[in-house]
Amino acid sequence: MSDHGMMEKEEIYSKVLRAGRRTYFFDVRATKAGDYYLTITESKKFTNDDGSFHYKKHKIYLYKEDFSEFNEILREMTDYIISEKGDEVISERHQKDFKKEDYASNDDLAEGGESIDDSADKFTDINFEDI
Repeated sequence: MSDHGMMEKEEIYSKVLRAGRRTYFFDVRATKAGDYYLTITESKKFTNDDGSFHYKKHKIYLYKEDFSEFNEILREMTDYIISEKGDEVISERHQKDFKKEDYASNDDLAEGGESIDDSADKFTDINFEDI
């Protein structure tokens, strides 16, 4: 295994956030020079037709020089979403009594009455205060 692969495995400090089918891993790692950086990994579970499952992972590498601006923009975006839509989750997955037609305008509906934008199912609120 290469030195890079060995460094990738060494975790200095880690936290896990489980959010339904998604799991977020926050890992502090060390560069070759001994400085620290953060990796954020999203792992999502998918079920195959035969009942077996697999995971898809996406990783972000965040270095110290970007922490302040990243945190500022993340806070701005999450504050915007909360101020516009509140902190109540509006989706079929999170509310058993949710009715799509209550929240979808005629412009948002595809043929057959299904909502075109399913982004509510794709957003998970994450607190990055530890950064």
